[in-house]
Amino acid sequence: MKKLALLVAFMMIIGFGFSQENTLSKNRPLPSIDIKDVKGNPFNTLKIENDGKPIVISFWASWCKPCIKELTTIADIYADWQEETGVKLYAVSIDDARSSSLVAPMVNGKNWDYIVLLDQNGDFKRAMNVGPIPHTFVLNGKREIVWQHTSFAEGSERDLINIIKKVKNGEEIK
Repeated sequence: MKKLALLVAFMMIIGFGFSQENTLSKNRPLPSIDIKDVKGNPFNTLKIENDGKPIVISFWASWCKPCIKELTTIADIYADWQEETGVKLYAVSIDDARSSSLVAPMVNGKNWDYIVLLDQNGDFKRAMNVGPIPHTFVLNGKREIVWQHTSFAEGSERDLINIIKKVKNGEEIK
């Protein structure tokens, strides 16, 4: 009986794993979710666009040190990335209503030249299956997700720009 229960549990875990893989599949379009911009104005995620050029969406929070490190590291080279690839970065804060007031001053103080959005209720985060942050997505010119990554370590920005260059050149991302 124990063996049968273990077999059933194993099959359920394997089945869940495959279903997760399907929901996280590449080349899926962005969902339509109502969030806000950093000034509190309504913003629908269907407005995330870049005239057919690569897009980066980075989910972060004001209390997340690796997130801040990632966005600060990218900020130092973002102008070069834009010139080389035309990429546009959307930084989506998942700070809730209590801590979202910290976002605009932090962004201004760090001189981040990104489009900053607020996902106070976590609707966009859930729709994108974001788990641990930082969670970064790269979209192709059709606004389809072609790559994603969680966490940040020194040098990760080099991997990210290489992915962006491949997307710009229409290469397949593996």
